[in-house]
Amino acid sequence: MISREILQKVRRIEIRTKGLVNDLFGGEYHSVFKGRGMTFSEVREYQPGDDIRLIDWNVTARQGSPFIKIFEEERELTVFLIVDVSRSGRFGSEAKFKAELGAEMAAVLGFSAINNNDKVGVILFSDEVEKYIPPKKGRSHVLRTVREILVYHGQRSGTSIDTALQFLMKVAKRRSVVFLISDFIDESYWTTLKMVNRKHDLIGIRIVDPAERVLPGLGLIRVHDPETGEAFWVDTVNRREREAYNRHYQEMESEFLRQAEKSRFDIINISTAEDYIEPMMSFFNTRERRH
Repeated sequence: MISREILQKVRRIEIRTKGLVNDLFGGEYHSVFKGRGMTFSEVREYQPGDDIRLIDWNVTARQGSPFIKIFEEERELTVFLIVDVSRSGRFGSEAKFKAELGAEMAAVLGFSAINNNDKVGVILFSDEVEKYIPPKKGRSHVLRTVREILVYHGQRSGTSIDTALQFLMKVAKRRSVVFLISDFIDESYWTTLKMVNRKHDLIGIRIVDPAERVLPGLGLIRVHDPETGEAFWVDTVNRREREAYNRHYQEMESEFLRQAEKSRFDIINISTAEDYIEPMMSFFNTRERRH
């Protein structure tokens, strides 16, 4: 049974995100993603000036003269939202938890997709795939996915992006647009990510909180690790401890950015302390210029 509070929250997200989609993101999403896929249509005889890479050698051998493949833009895309529901999402020093912001981002992308007549599928994961919603069209389907993301509490600790991407490779048979929504606090997933990025149009939405970047000097505080369930004391007045934490975070940040660039993995960085409109618009505009 879904509580009235959750239903009201879903309704508020629908109102806000649909407005953003209609006023801001709709056209940009269409320009960047519509018709990106190509599907085989027919063959015809080769003509001077045709791209020789499109020659169908099987038909050419049978007919005794060169034939090329003709492709058409796909008028329908499949969009997958891979959403991290691990316990680290239940953190936020600002107005929203990372998990709540992730649900709102999923709603924005979901409504953009259905406005574009695309199918939307959802994969919720922690250290394993916890829920899979196959791709479908329609407002009611997107509302269901947003509701699931808001209501769902990961059953396991830990995060495995690799497991989620391996699952995607099994269920996504055709080229799809894939949004991976996570804080990316994980390791050992880059090999699989590169494979997915070659087959699909993969975009990362990385949700961060300012308190994760710099440890503030708040005295002796009790810290709870949502991933492991462990609790421990940290002396934030101790300058060495703060510097060690900040240095460790910067090292992880640098390594993540280095791997993302090496893998040609597009990232949208979203902070719980800021509105996500500007980074989303910047991403869409950059992608449109690039393509």
